[in-house]
Amino acid sequence: MHGNRTSVVEDLSNELEIVLTRVFDAPREMVFDACADPKQVVQWWGPNGFTTTIAEMDVRVGGRWIHTMHGPDGTDYPNFGVFTQVKRPEVLAHRHGGSRKGEVQEADFESTWTFEELPGNQTLVTLRNVFASVEARDAVIRKYHAVEGGKQTMERLADFVAKKGVAA
Repeated sequence: MHGNRTSVVEDLSNELEIVLTRVFDAPREMVFDACADPKQVVQWWGPNGFTTTIAEMDVRVGGRWIHTMHGPDGTDYPNFGVFTQVKRPEVLAHRHGGSRKGEVQEADFESTWTFEELPGNQTLVTLRNVFASVEARDAVIRKYHAVEGGKQTMERLADFVAKKGVAA
């Protein structure tokens, strides 16, 4: 199986969760660091066409992550979070909040990224977003296209670590 050709798999069977998984052709530490180092995160975070500006990313339990995603149409999406679990290179979790600029906060969920080492220098990444209600999850899927955006974000991460691996 070629991780760079592996698509992102979605699981929406639990009504309170969005779960995305993907195999990466890169060592676990490299993939984890790409998700925990703000200098790397800004190079791939967000769906296709988005850019990200990070105001603060203090990767430790209780540390804040404040960033703005800039849509291709010029819309800004302020995001903020607090890290709830950091265990390099296995888990990176944060409580996430966000909304479009000038709107009431709608996105509020617990986001957990797990990094599982696989044979052949590959990594299985699972992104699990857990919401307080079915309505909250469905609103984020409908309004922010969270499933497709999450898939595109993971694909951008895959492209980033593939290029980084070639450069290493």
